[in-house]
Amino acid sequence: MVNYITESYKELKNHVTWPTWAEAQKLTVIVAVFSVLLALAVWGVDTVFSKMVGLYFDWIKS
Repeated sequence: MVNYITESYKELKNHVTWPTWAEAQKLTVIVAVFSVLLALAVWGVDTVFSKMVGLYFDWIKS
């Protein structure tokens, strides 16, 4: 287990290309924007299907 942690640390320190601070900020904003857009899209689809199911059950009752 100690060997695994040691090798993982060496891998992260020596072989991973870390983004600059400015690039990390830019990518964080992009992820946040797309997360909000995806949430809005899911909300929209959920609202449409909810209304469709409500109309279906209203149609069945009548």
